[in-house]
Amino acid sequence: MTISARVWLGGIAAISLTAVGAALVSQHVFEMQPCPWCVLQRLIFVLIALLAVLGLAWRSVAGQRGVALGLLALSAAGIATVLWQHFVAAASTSCNLTLADRIMNASGLPGLLPEIFEARATCADAAVNLYGVPYEFWSLALLVAIEAAAISLLLRSVSRRR
Repeated sequence: MTISARVWLGGIAAISLTAVGAALVSQHVFEMQPCPWCVLQRLIFVLIALLAVLGLAWRSVAGQRGVALGLLALSAAGIATVLWQHFVAAASTSCNLTLADRIMNASGLPGLLPEIFEARATCADAAVNLYGVPYEFWSLALLVAIEAAAISLLLRSVSRRR
């Protein structure tokens, strides 16, 4: 049994928005304040969700291929963000004015939606574990799953072309 592209895309959108929702619950209910790299991951998950929803509407082979490539790029960027946060930024005493800060400030989102996109902690302060696993690795697991789904979508779009 094969899973339709619509199911993959709907699942990607739902997982991405659930990840952002979980981050917001962590922040506002459990007082786990986000660092710049955390909020950049939120933005990436929102962009992934928006692109997946676009893919639900854009049903041509070229559209599906473009969406799959975009999902691959965004999830790869998210994976790189998580790895940088964990292995570099969390070991730093200050993560002020990093690439994550510059991207978020350029987007204008911290000013427009501060409860979602404003960094409120340093990377070292934001380093916490959830069930013994670094919090950002939960994000990494979702991004790897999205990457795998995007590869499946891309392969499906290539085989449809033939």
